[in-house]
Amino acid sequence: MVFAITAYFSFSFFVRSGVTAVPDLRGASIADAEALVRDQGLRIEWSEDPRFDESTPEGRVMRQEPRSGSLVKRGSLVKAIVSLGQEVVIVPDVSERALQAAQVTLTAEGLALGKVANVFSEHGQPGTVVTQSPPAGASVSRGRAVDLYLNLDNRASVFVMPDLVYRGYSEVRRYFERRDMRLGSVKFESYEGIAPSVILRQHPLPGHPLRRSDVISLVVTHEEFES
Repeated sequence: MVFAITAYFSFSFFVRSGVTAVPDLRGASIADAEALVRDQGLRIEWSEDPRFDESTPEGRVMRQEPRSGSLVKRGSLVKAIVSLGQEVVIVPDVSERALQAAQVTLTAEGLALGKVANVFSEHGQPGTVVTQSPPAGASVSRGRAVDLYLNLDNRASVFVMPDLVYRGYSEVRRYFERRDMRLGSVKFESYEGIAPSVILRQHPLPGHPLRRSDVISLVVTHEEFES
């Protein structure tokens, strides 16, 4: 009873003094917000700059000024901003890109880098993206994280670099060519006491993990040393 009496006199005071409380418009539709404001004897002005907001559905009030509960004179103006909902972007295709390049592309589109995992795949170069989640072309909210899966060499294609020093160059070359491996730089040098076409130095060094995509460099004797 005390609460009811207090509320009655408070309301009467507001009516007599021409003061009213600003209603809470957040989350209300445009029609409902206009009705709430009108019932309180106030006016509403809609911002010409609607904004994206993750927590407020599209077409609903996301912000107001003055804030709800404020006491204002009847006929005062309440400004409100309508939400455009979550901003949606299209996930770009980052397949066959290195991790850093893929991250730059995602950031440029307003997306974040999610989990990064390594998988074995027969497709794509090692260290490049072979699949992603969400997939390319998917519509997602701005700021969404995209998980990337990078290709590792197939376990069967990883070898141990043998010791090639003092072996014949022709034999070694045939050995690697039969396995579709690359011989890169081959430099010929004269070396006293060692026959021609013998390997003097190598890179990678013996025991080093060797993949089919790695480049093998050799230094080979050219001809017998002459003083």
